[in-house]
Amino acid sequence: MKLLCFLFFVLISVNVNAGQKLTYSYNNEMFEGYLSNPKSQSKGLIILIHDWDGLTKYEEKRTDMLSSLGYTVFAVDLYGKGNRPKEMKLRKAETKKLYENRTRMRELILAGINEVNVKKQKTFVMGYCFGGSAALELARSHKGENIVGYASFHGGLKTPQGQSYSANTSPIFIAHGGADKAVKLEDVFQITNELEKNKITYEVNIYSGAPHAFTVFNSKRYRKDADEKSWEAFLSFIDKKM
Repeated sequence: MKLLCFLFFVLISVNVNAGQKLTYSYNNEMFEGYLSNPKSQSKGLIILIHDWDGLTKYEEKRTDMLSSLGYTVFAVDLYGKGNRPKEMKLRKAETKKLYENRTRMRELILAGINEVNVKKQKTFVMGYCFGGSAALELARSHKGENIVGYASFHGGLKTPQGQSYSANTSPIFIAHGGADKAVKLEDVFQITNELEKNKITYEVNIYSGAPHAFTVFNSKRYRKDADEKSWEAFLSFIDKKM
């Protein structure tokens, strides 16, 4: 445990594996993701989906942290190259567009996967806040080859009307803050019931005192203990799937 915590602090303070920005296109639209490769043979591909403010330094840091552990990691862009909204109203507008066009949301995630998964590696899809909601959106769509699991960190958990998880959905990891006022505990219980009903393998961890966005470094919402514990649990979860 002490060694894991030490490594955690090393990884967040030093760019062990510096990634690079990768421009790609979808339907003649340009997007800019962030790709980070391991120094040794890859253990598999992790797709990371950004929060509502777009792909920022935060996602780049998480991407580098994971690649330093032996994974090929690609942070996809769902907004478009250069679209990184600073104001809250603009962030709400961007997420609203995708929530109202979930087909496009799923297609943009798959476009990012297809851009980098040329070797058809085992793939794990994860996301933070809005990105966590998007990861679960893809899970319910039952699309995407070689996907072995999904993860949501303090993301939205409600299942839209008309959607559902099928019995063959890959395992799901959920990290949730017990003090999250944006995503209620009732939503956690609801998705747990859905996953149980469909006999889907899952892990749900709730961290006491952790508010919404508790993993965001250097923010007022950041909770070190919950971040470290959820990260350790997540790494254990994906290690069994990849």
